[in-house]
Amino acid sequence: MNANTVFQTGLYIVVLIALAIPLGRYMTSVLDGSSVVVRRIGRPIETLLYKLAGVDDKSEMSWKRYAFAVLAFNALGALVVFGFLRLQQWLPSNPQAFGPMTPDGAFNTAVSFVTNTNWQDYTPESTASYLSQMVGLTVQNFFSAAIGIVVAVALVRGFIRAGTDRIGNLWVDLTRTVIRILLPIAFVFAIVLIALGVVDSLSGGIAVTGVDGAQHTIALAPVASQEAIKELGTNGGGILNANSAHPFENPNAWTNIIEIFLLLVIPVSLTRTFGVMVADKKQGYTILSVMTFLWGGMLAVIWWAETHPNGPAALLAGANIEGKETRFGIPASALFADSTTGTSTGAVNSAHDSFTGLGGGGAMLNMLFSEISPGGTGTGIYSILVFAIVAVFLAGLMVGRTPEYLGKKLGRKEVTMASIAMLAMPTLVLVFAGIASVLPATSSALTNSGAHGLSEILYGYASVSNNNGSAFGGLTATSDWFQATMGVCMALGRFIPILAVLCLAGGLAAQKKIPPSAGTLPTSGPLFASMVAGTVLLVAALTFVPALALGPIAEAMS
Repeated sequence: MNANTVFQTGLYIVVLIALAIPLGRYMTSVLDGSSVVVRRIGRPIETLLYKLAGVDDKSEMSWKRYAFAVLAFNALGALVVFGFLRLQQWLPSNPQAFGPMTPDGAFNTAVSFVTNTNWQDYTPESTASYLSQMVGLTVQNFFSAAIGIVVAVALVRGFIRAGTDRIGNLWVDLTRTVIRILLPIAFVFAIVLIALGVVDSLSGGIAVTGVDGAQHTIALAPVASQEAIKELGTNGGGILNANSAHPFENPNAWTNIIEIFLLLVIPVSLTRTFGVMVADKKQGYTILSVMTFLWGGMLAVIWWAETHPNGPAALLAGANIEGKETRFGIPASALFADSTTGTSTGAVNSAHDSFTGLGGGGAMLNMLFSEISPGGTGTGIYSILVFAIVAVFLAGLMVGRTPEYLGKKLGRKEVTMASIAMLAMPTLVLVFAGIASVLPATSSALTNSGAHGLSEILYGYASVSNNNGSAFGGLTATSDWFQATMGVCMALGRFIPILAVLCLAGGLAAQKKIPPSAGTLPTSGPLFASMVAGTVLLVAALTFVPALALGPIAEAMS
């Protein structure tokens, strides 16, 4: 940790936010249909898709229809992915002649990619065919990212509309998001990654002779084309098992910084989209400041912990080098770890299981904050707006006034939905991690015992319940218990908050706008930002401190 690396990180943040501002404006124009140039280019394609699907793009949906469409679309997507994985031995583009994935593995993987989790309890390059990867999994990388964005936009529409039960049309929102936002950006950056050395091949592999004289095959894959959307859509599932630590996925410092940029840029840009849509850019800046504060705080914790380790080997080395790629070092590894767990990405360029107790705990805490720093594509902005609603409600209780946020009253229904969205993840994590920790069979699934073993369990369930997908490598989650329960956590952790947020959007849209008065709590500026951040920290502290004390905190103090 020195002045140079701190300066580079600060410069990186400035560049990221500077580029996120125009992207946020562009996404606003795409989602509200006001972009003239883009409308002329994309409209013919969209019109054709609407006709083929029988969609009336002029009609809008109530929150119930919108929610039903989200669930039906994702259920169909999971079924398609499951089919690809179970039938891949008979499908084309399978040069390695892989057999079918096991039923429980296919179920877990299908749910994982549909929910934007991308949890992988298998070795991709030796399990999934090219067709399964490109058509089954990568397509869901686009769709799952788009679902998060459109749900966030539906919530914002709830704030800006009045006296209506309509919050948009899922099929129109989804089509515009994929065709006009995700596809073009992913296409451009796939080419950039190829130019910088990321492989993209269908040849199967490279035959090499090892130092022992034995013949080996180094797997190749269409990596770059999937790497771009893997990071851009905060998906995280790599086509190679080592993920972004693999030199074929992330060969150098330039690709590393670009991948970090991709996984952060849309979540950060959506704060600008939010500010423009509600016609008050300060609201977006306030939300962004909370995200930045939490992201920066955890980065400092992880960075400091990895450069100030305990233990004789690490002290002799001067830092915790274990599990880190030498081409990246500790600063780039800490930046990647903080960003991938602060979003719902889950991609890794280092082994989180080898982090210090405090460093791994910082990455875990990012997820236990509900991944709002800055969160996943769409999920980050609607999750932090839920915390903002709870913060306004608590402030209203203190002064004895009916809470209002962005001109809408927050009554029993709104606060209930916000609470459900906020508490779904902690419930799943604590219930399933608690059960797993007392099951006799769990000990055989752990590489480590004691505090670090508990951290592996807690991290795993925090990851799947937050739709993150990263893991402490010491947990072998291939048993029926882990396959089933983690699949359930991925589905419930994704769709309970989505349903609650859409119900919240419908209730807000039906209300009339209330003009601000002398007693209205200002919701832009440092005071409100500190209230939102305080609410996040308070909820995480009250919920998870006992579990963290037995896991990463105990490990850090040992």
